[in-house]
Amino acid sequence: MYWMSCFVLSCQSYLSYIMDYFNLYADHFKLRQCIHFQTRVLSVKPRPDFSRSGQWDVETEDRDGSKESQVFDAIMVCVGHHCHPRMPVSDFPGMETFKGKYFHSRDYKTPDEWRGKRAVVIGIGNSGGDIAVELSRVTKQCFLSTRRGAWVLNRVGDNGMPLDMVFTRTTRLLQKVLPFEFFCDLVEKQLNKRFDHAMYGLQPRHRFYSQHPTLNDELPNRILSGTVQVKPNIKEVRGSSVVFDNGAVEHDIDLIVFATGYSFSFPFLPPHVLSVSDNKTSLYKYIYPPGLERPTLAVIGLIQPLGAIMPISEMQSRWATRVFKGLNKLPPMTDMMKDIKCKEEDMAKRYVTSKRHTIQVDYVPYMDELAEQIGVQPRFLSLLLRDPGLWLRTALGPCTPYQFRLFGPGRWEGARQAIYTQYERVVQPLKTRPVPAKETRRRPYSAYLLPLTATAAAALIMAATWGRESSQEYLQYPIMLLERMRAQLPPLPTAS
Repeated sequence: MYWMSCFVLSCQSYLSYIMDYFNLYADHFKLRQCIHFQTRVLSVKPRPDFSRSGQWDVETEDRDGSKESQVFDAIMVCVGHHCHPRMPVSDFPGMETFKGKYFHSRDYKTPDEWRGKRAVVIGIGNSGGDIAVELSRVTKQCFLSTRRGAWVLNRVGDNGMPLDMVFTRTTRLLQKVLPFEFFCDLVEKQLNKRFDHAMYGLQPRHRFYSQHPTLNDELPNRILSGTVQVKPNIKEVRGSSVVFDNGAVEHDIDLIVFATGYSFSFPFLPPHVLSVSDNKTSLYKYIYPPGLERPTLAVIGLIQPLGAIMPISEMQSRWATRVFKGLNKLPPMTDMMKDIKCKEEDMAKRYVTSKRHTIQVDYVPYMDELAEQIGVQPRFLSLLLRDPGLWLRTALGPCTPYQFRLFGPGRWEGARQAIYTQYERVVQPLKTRPVPAKETRRRPYSAYLLPLTATAAAALIMAATWGRESSQEYLQYPIMLLERMRAQLPPLPTAS
């Protein structure tokens, strides 16, 4: 395998827990000896006998300029989609007259240089929001320019839980059952309870699920304090002045940061293997080029998920290695092209037209889609009948990667215990100061009637989605089901 990675951390590595985790992971699995640092990939080409061998010629260049060619049995392209900074200077007339400094958000490091200055950040994605917040702590004034606005999510979820713990199959089921507009209304109403997006100048015309949301806990606070001012799109630049679409003019601007996203490409691959046009490419399940005679090339991490990307990349890699080994087969090219076209049409219907929305995936359904290919999807009917407690935590709880280690290839014996204790392990690092636990009275047995009824209803809905045969199988065992679910409830209180 030849791993090519381009992962950029905005903070310094010695302060990054994520980088610490990667270092620990690499050391634990002894990966450093397999990595060639500071080595550039010049070309990856199928060998002359590719139709038979599936092998690739890879040419690289090290930091000293020495070139080397090697033959590999399979390729995993892991450059991601943050490849080439997109800085549309030509879209803003007069930028050539700007007297201050401007650069892309990728080149932003620290705010110290801009203390007491006036800055404009273009773009309200995650990078734009974070940079605006950080600059606003030191600048005289920071302006955040956005064309469409954005729905802003809190990284801290309900009851202080990380937002990742909110991604459940129950939420996904409601999203599929309820009308799109109705579900958007529910989410937007909840977001506006925290702060009114229209009052803060952030509310977009599009619905919540029609654009990748912005994650930022501090932006509303900075807007409220006046250190960040939200502005519309920039109409033109006049020397050190910036004119916005609404006619407002801000003078003495020292810095403009283009938080305008990235484009991706694969210059080391021949166009007939994988080509990119207008930030779009054709990949089966966002992984496999459909026209290859042998499926020995996989693209990993070329997705923009509503959720964490690392578990998805790991799942993609699990499938890719099985395909390389011949343990899993890809469908015919016609079926792959049909799937690609279907995903493109669905994305066009749902999202605002933008180069940003070409590789969007939803975390739960996409993870399930990959798991089905590998054969590691949770077997809900089996769990419901044999282990109702685990079923409750899997079907109604957060969709963490442990769920895909319960069955099939790569099954892990510790997955069940990991699911049972995942909340404790999320909470434990936060308990850096002991707080006495409150004494609570045991709830009466009747208090569990509503949750139990809701669980049973959810079970019936999920069973119905599996098809008539699965539903009939479920209905044959009502007594066993109720007995096992009752075993998960606390014991009845005894008379004193």
